[in-house]
Order: sequence, then C-alpha cells, then structure tokens
Amino acid sequence: MLLTIGAMILLSTLILRVNNNFSSNTSTVYDTKFAILGTSIGASIIEEAMGKAFDEATADSSASSLNDFTAPNKLGPETGEVYPNFNDFDDYNGYTKVDSTMPSAVFDIQCTVCYVDPNSPNVTSNSRTWTKKISVTVTSISMNDTIKLSSLFSYWYFN
Repeated sequence: MLLTIGAMILLSTLILRVNNNFSSNTSTVYDTKFAILGTSIGASIIEEAMGKAFDEATADSSASSLNDFTAPNKLGPETGEVYPNFNDFDDYNGYTKVDSTMPSAVFDIQCTVCYVDPNSPNVTSNSRTWTKKISVTVTSISMNDTIKLSSLFSYWYFN
C-alpha cells in the first residue's frame, strides 16, 4: 500500500512538472508570436510613411529652403486629409489605429513624427530641419512588452 501511494505521489509530481513546462513553453511561443506580429505592423506603417513625400511642400514640387517645410507645431495631416489618403510623411504625426484584423490579438498603434538633427536623432528639434523621424509604438494586452520602432527620413536638395 505504501509503495502504491509513493508511486502515485511520484507520478503526480512528474505530471505537474511536465504540465508546468508545457504551459511555460506555450506562453513563450505566444509572446514571440505577438512580438513578431507587432513588429510587422509597425514596420509596415513606417514603410508606408517612407513612400510618401517628405513634406506637404514637396508633394508636388521641390523645396529649396527649410522655410518651405511645415512648421514643427503643425506636423500632422492637413485639413481634410484622412488615412489612408495621406500625401506626405508628417501626416502620420498623431495617427492612431486599433488593428483587430489578427485572429489572435488586438494591437494599438500610435505614431509620432518630429524634426530631428541628424547628428542627434533621439532629440526632437523645435525648428525645421532636413530630417524627420517617425516613431511607431505598438501595444497589446496580449503582449508583455511594448514595441517601439523608429526611422529617419531626410530631404536632399541639390543646387
């Protein structure tokens, strides 16, 4: 009888340990899956923004002066512009989206665009520069971490 009880305790311990490992592995797989999906969504938005004109002033023509560009406090979509009909890079400033197209999670996306000095790309410039930075933040209640992606976009003008 004692031998049977001991065997049952040993078997129960083994089953609990295997179940715990399986549960831990499943959680890691889901975390990785959501991180990959979130990164893909953020990268897609950055790629989309990079395909637009640098500024409203360069959507149909070129600019030769920094003063031609949108003022830093006016970055964002112009009056009447709504996604997906943005025509320039800084229209993504303030853009937010809830992506529920994935079957496994709902993602919240937030974008900011600002002018930066290319020598200090992590510092927002309060004046116009030849370089803008987009930052995309992707969050989800299904993810443990927040994904933050950013990219620089520069305008080149040659005399």
